[in-house]
Amino acid sequence: MKKEGNKEYYLLVEGDDSSYFKPIICKIFLVLALLFVVVILVQFARYAVTPVNHLYIEKNESERGAIVDRNGAPLAVQTVFYDIGYSPNKIKKEDIETFARVMAPALEMSPDAIIDNYYSYEGAKFAYLKKRVDQAVYADVKAVVEDYKYNHVSADKVPGRIYPNHSLASHLIGYMGKEGNGMSGIEYSQQDILASKKSGDAYEAGKNVYLTIDANLQYKLEQIAFDTMNETKCQSMMLIAADATSGEILSYVSLPEADLNEYGSSTSEQQFDHLRMEAYEPGSVFKIFTVSILYDEGRIKQNDSFLCDGMYEYRPPRGETIRIKCLEHHGWLTPRDVISLSCNDAIGQIADRIGEEEFIARIRRLGFGQKTGIELSGETAAIVKDPGSRSWSGRSKPTIAIGQEITVSALQMVQAATAIANDGVPVKLSVISKITNKDGSLFYEHKPEYKERVFHKNTADYVLSCMETTSLRGNGTRANISDISIGTKTGTAQMADKEKGGYSDTDYLSSCIGIFPTENPEIILYVVIEKAQGEVYGGRIAAPVIQKAANTIIDHLGMSRGGAASLEHNGMITIARGAQVEIGETVPDFTGLNKRELSPLLDRSDISVSINGSGWVTSQNPEPGTVVTENMTIELYLE
Repeated sequence: MKKEGNKEYYLLVEGDDSSYFKPIICKIFLVLALLFVVVILVQFARYAVTPVNHLYIEKNESERGAIVDRNGAPLAVQTVFYDIGYSPNKIKKEDIETFARVMAPALEMSPDAIIDNYYSYEGAKFAYLKKRVDQAVYADVKAVVEDYKYNHVSADKVPGRIYPNHSLASHLIGYMGKEGNGMSGIEYSQQDILASKKSGDAYEAGKNVYLTIDANLQYKLEQIAFDTMNETKCQSMMLIAADATSGEILSYVSLPEADLNEYGSSTSEQQFDHLRMEAYEPGSVFKIFTVSILYDEGRIKQNDSFLCDGMYEYRPPRGETIRIKCLEHHGWLTPRDVISLSCNDAIGQIADRIGEEEFIARIRRLGFGQKTGIELSGETAAIVKDPGSRSWSGRSKPTIAIGQEITVSALQMVQAATAIANDGVPVKLSVISKITNKDGSLFYEHKPEYKERVFHKNTADYVLSCMETTSLRGNGTRANISDISIGTKTGTAQMADKEKGGYSDTDYLSSCIGIFPTENPEIILYVVIEKAQGEVYGGRIAAPVIQKAANTIIDHLGMSRGGAASLEHNGMITIARGAQVEIGETVPDFTGLNKRELSPLLDRSDISVSINGSGWVTSQNPEPGTVVTENMTIELYLE
């Protein structure tokens, strides 16, 4: 440093490079920054031209429990669907027609529908093209995306449900909605049991529900019901079969019914469960309970006689005369004859022997006017009038005695009938046989729940013998089974006219109940046919259904009888369970088969079979009916 006056100067000395230090550092930093930018740009360019496969976005690994029949046959099993989406803002207008043309076949949509979707969401960052597509459609979409490098197409994996038997027992099984929650039937009422539960970051699988129904028997009885609907041209019908001693329901038929795999397109009529949700006047079938109550109270005896002149008349101290018409002039009748011939006049006279309050109290003890408590939601309690209420009149008691001015559900009728079949002790109805954990261990097992005794044993025995007489020589002869004893009671009731009030002149409810064998009751059958066209008498159109259904049950269960038919497959799936799996000229439908049944396919050398997952086959690629070619690959997806 040199100092001149008040100024100081720095002199450069050879070998001193301190003045170059800062410029060099800046240059090095600049070079490194440029290199970093170049690397970033190269990486960005590489990612920009590399297709990003969004076609598998897994939301969670939750596993909903299965619904199966009492023997373990699958009725509702988990599967996977995909919601296909895309980014409209990443597609240029001039490219949309090409995009639509190549994507349409894979999505099973028309190109115009895709173009319309594009313009509806033009400029949006995201929109759905199609929701809830199956594994086969997803595979086709994935192939197109990879071929055309469409990195703006995505797929969300969503939980789904497949119902291998479509509409079979649809009202009992119910339906699972798009959000993975049960919407009806067992799917709804057992939501907490079936649904998986989150534990930390993992999911605990839902439990499996075994129903009391036998899928094969259900199928056979549904066919009888379908035939009956076609023959009678009725609006709807119910058919229920129950174990008389355990209360377990073996078959649950409510028609019309919905295809559970296409539930969203079904009608409200197809979704309505008549068995548990409809309250109706039962008609003459109810007379077996009237006679049971009066006999149990000691108000009538077996040899009592009642004169039927075609009209029940009652003249109260005040008020007008009450008249109830009978269809015949039966003459003198015993209580057995009253049930056998279904006499209105005599039933009115029998009801005169008990007070109003006492009669209604006994009816309520049978379970009428309250829900049965079956493992289903939405059950109706129906209506039993109270004496002294506004709707009660002088004719209410005799009218209720013949099955009118009272509403019931089909479930209530069957549960009340268990008292007659079970020595006077009713048993609670059930549709769940057992519940198991994912590993197969038992979580719950149904045990019969017997209610308070409502009849003496001799009452139940007597009324059941009267019902057997009905099937032998009364109004229920068309329900008679030649080689096994059966007790029956038929009914024909005018239905309410909801528009005009009163009773309809054209709409009838035809019914019949059966209990067999009478010496040791095992099965209760109940059929209800609503608004049949033409013939409407229960003894003529409902009783034959009881006979057909009883014969089917007897043969299916192998009950002792002469000439029993051999059990045949119900035809619900293409390949019979347990049968040898064969592939001919076309690919068969593998739906419903398990891994053990598929294992022989792995030995094939001419084709390749890929088995994914465990459980039962829920989807496959290629579709059934595809021509088999050499070295083709068949993908099977099990849940």
